This record gives sequence, C-alpha cells and structure tokens, in this order.
Amino acid sequence: MPKARLIINPISGTRNKAGLDRMVLDVLSQLGWEVEVAYTKGHGDATRLALSAIEKGCDTVIAAGGDGTINETAAALCGTGVILGILPCGSGNGLARHLGIPVDLKEGLKVIIENHAMEIDYATVNDCKFFCTCGVGFDAAVSAAFAKKKTRGKLTYIQSTFQTYASYEPEHYTIMANGKTLTEKAFLVAVCNASQYGNNAYIAPSASINDGLLDVTIIHAGNTLSTALVGVDMLTGFIERNMLIHTFRTDNIIIERERKGASHVDGEPMEMDRRLSIRCHHNGLKVFTPTVVHPFRPILTPVSAMFNDFRIAVNNLFQK
Repeated sequence: MPKARLIINPISGTRNKAGLDRMVLDVLSQLGWEVEVAYTKGHGDATRLALSAIEKGCDTVIAAGGDGTINETAAALCGTGVILGILPCGSGNGLARHLGIPVDLKEGLKVIIENHAMEIDYATVNDCKFFCTCGVGFDAAVSAAFAKKKTRGKLTYIQSTFQTYASYEPEHYTIMANGKTLTEKAFLVAVCNASQYGNNAYIAPSASINDGLLDVTIIHAGNTLSTALVGVDMLTGFIERNMLIHTFRTDNIIIERERKGASHVDGEPMEMDRRLSIRCHHNGLKVFTPTVVHPFRPILTPVSAMFNDFRIAVNNLFQK
C-alpha cells in the first residue's frame, strides 16, 4: 500500500486551498493509499516535513504549493528514491508547467494516480538546490520586488516587472563555462534546468530536464525598445532567435559579479556572494509526470497554455 505525505502551503499563490486536503484523501484512499496531511507555516517547513516523511517510511511526498514550496520539498528528496508529486498552487508553477503537469488540481492529481515516475536533473548554486531556474540581474531584481508585495498572482508579478524595469541598470559579469571565459555587461544571466520561469515565460524553450546539462541564457544590455521586445519573445517562445540573446549548454558554470547581491533560486529572491558556482546533478530526483507530454512549439504552446489558464480561472471563480 503506497504511503504518502501531502504537504500544503496554505498561502501560496492566489488559489483557495479549502477542501484540497479532503479531495486528495478521498481520491487516494479509495485506491489504497495511506496519506497524512501536513501544512507549512513558514520558510523551511516543507523541507522539514519532507525529511520527516522519509523517516516515517513514506515512498511519496506530494507538495501542494508554488515553486518555492516545490523547491523546499524536492530538496529533501534528492537522492532518496522517494517520489515527488506536484499539485501546482502557486503564482508561476514553472516546474510543473515544464513537466506538463496540469495546473488544474483535479487533473494534476490524475498524474499522481497514473504512477508514472521519471528521473529528472536538479542543480545547485553555491550548494543551494534548484529545479527550475536560478539567475542574477533583472529577473532577480523582479523576484525581490515581487516578494515585497502584499498580494500574489500574475498581475502583481507584471506590476513588479514594470516597476523594476523603469529603474534597472545592467551589470558586468564574468562567466566561466566549457573551458571558456566571457566578460559581459548583461541585462540578466539565467541558468536553467527547465524551460520557463513560470506563467509561461520561456527563458530557455529548448531546455531538457533530464539531459545532464543546464541551459544558460544571457540577455545582453540593449536599449529600452530592444530589451522590451525580449519580453515579447519570451512569452511567444521565440526568445532564442532574439539578437540580444546568447545561449549555450554546460554541466557547470561559474558567474562572478562586481559585488554580492540579489539572486533568485526557483523564483525566490536570495542574497548571494559575488561568485556563484552552479552545477547540474543528473537524474537526482524522481517525480510523477504525465505519461504523454506534447513537445514545445513556439506560439502554439504558450497560447494553448494561456487559454487553459483562463478556463481554470473562470472555473475557480464560479466554484467559490
């Protein structure tokens, strides 16, 4: 009989979590699962609860929350063989979207029931684990601004983006990877295990999450218009064709900047040293994924995801 712990972050994203625990328990118990529920109250709780689940002999830990909650939960499971289940309840849900896990919770639960577990890569930046993206520059500044807002959701993130863009100045970086050194003034440097930040913003559309490599995207410093157009290409999936973009793959990379400061790890802002050492760890985590995932196609995939998000938002509105 499968034994699982369901970890719920009650304040992640904008979605009401009322009844989520009962829905999961009702469905999985009928299939013979033994499930206990735990709730996070603050930073680090998901990691602590996941470690406790391992000690209790759970073979699955289900995380219901945003990318921060998924990160904390997954960090405890790396290398253990315990399977991660994801019920995406956050503002961006970058890892779930990359893996093809539906952001509709009932559909997401079906992925866990299918019992299709896949090994995926994870990465570390100065020994801090991440599963989707980490970065320095503009995206880190936006994450820091977003974290200070009292409300969550896509509109709040867009507001943070525009407010940060109005005053942001590119920085100088020294990047060492694949035996080469690059010194560059850049708008941002993103190191990606998965293809998107979340909210269907594709910073590395071609990224694979189980190839043992990280996709690095450097957005060079441009003028106001050319930099803004990068954002458009990110939402349509054409960012790799933009003239301001430099991309490459590597299994490890060192980024040095002029001073320590803002970084982000799976969308969560962090203060880090001026030197960032980043490494990919191949197939270090097992996670439930759909049995069939459609390949990414520019424009078609983002537009399809946008309409699906709208449908879910409308359904949630009428269910309240």
